[in-house]
Amino acid sequence: MTLRAILTALVLNLAFSHAAVTGETWGKTASGNEVQLFSLRNARGMEVRITNYGGIIVAIKVPDREGRMADVVLGFDALESYLGKHPHFGCLTGRYANRIGGAAFRLDGAEYRVTANSGRNHIHGGKVSFAAVVWKAAVLATKNALELKYTSADGEEGFPGKLDCVVTYQLTEANELRIDYSAKTDKPTVVNLTNHSYFNLAGEGRGDVLAHEMMIPADRFTATDDELIPTGELESLLGTALDFTKAHPIGERIESNFKPLVQGKGYDHNYVLKGQGMKLAARVKDPKSGRVMEVTTTEPGVQLYTGNHLKGVQGKAGHVYEKRHGFCLETQKYPDSPNKPQFPSATLLPGDTYLHTTIFSFSAE
Repeated sequence: MTLRAILTALVLNLAFSHAAVTGETWGKTASGNEVQLFSLRNARGMEVRITNYGGIIVAIKVPDREGRMADVVLGFDALESYLGKHPHFGCLTGRYANRIGGAAFRLDGAEYRVTANSGRNHIHGGKVSFAAVVWKAAVLATKNALELKYTSADGEEGFPGKLDCVVTYQLTEANELRIDYSAKTDKPTVVNLTNHSYFNLAGEGRGDVLAHEMMIPADRFTATDDELIPTGELESLLGTALDFTKAHPIGERIESNFKPLVQGKGYDHNYVLKGQGMKLAARVKDPKSGRVMEVTTTEPGVQLYTGNHLKGVQGKAGHVYEKRHGFCLETQKYPDSPNKPQFPSATLLPGDTYLHTTIFSFSAE
């Protein structure tokens, strides 16, 4: 460790000698609901900022190999920008993250039509999704955590059943951001919750992520049609432009003429993860800063998205986000699972509990 890194660590230890969760009023929605911004800190100096509007992760500040801190998620400085239209920066997505083909599905013999907000299809919960509501917040000080609750009414965006959701963000002393999701329903329904943060381990506003080295331990993906709706087939990705079984730069094959890549204009694919329970979903390293992020999850899939449609977005500190300036790793059930009985089920029944845990672990080398 260099002298500069040692001095930085000493300063951080003095500044953050105790883990803490603090909150402040951040503004109001157009309907007058008060919104809060919470900061979670650990004794190592890592900080995560979360707002109860949409459960949005506003900032994640972590050190590089020299101990220098940077915010590694894209977003905005003020609530007002999140209240407008934006590319799902940092938010909780639900009731159903990703896509439902034809914006409809059948469950227990009944057909349900949900909001079509991506052409004829449904995506990320609809027009007024979990990303656009104010969650009830509670600080769990002894766990260095923030608990968010929201009840989605029966019929909201077309989904059946009253759904009681609890999402807990916890910052550990190992520089892990743990997200625990749970939900209960009073009618059979479908549930698929995730977080939609855009990461740039060099620091938000530092350009594209094409030099980031990524590894995803998956040898199959859910093949899709031209509307990015799964066909139902799980295809091998070995030896193709989608293959990240061995770490390599995100940009190395992103311009490939491989058809599934071209139709998404970059990476926008669901990778089929191996095994049950908690497992590695991805490992990403920024070679320049040395920052590393590992993602582990209980979910069967992870959607890699490389910010293909970002264009001239005015972000934090005057930074402008362009195409491929961030990447998402959305842990999830497979897209269109309600219409694909061969996929892992997204159905939740009364008396059962939806449970999902994802951990984002940060280090530097």
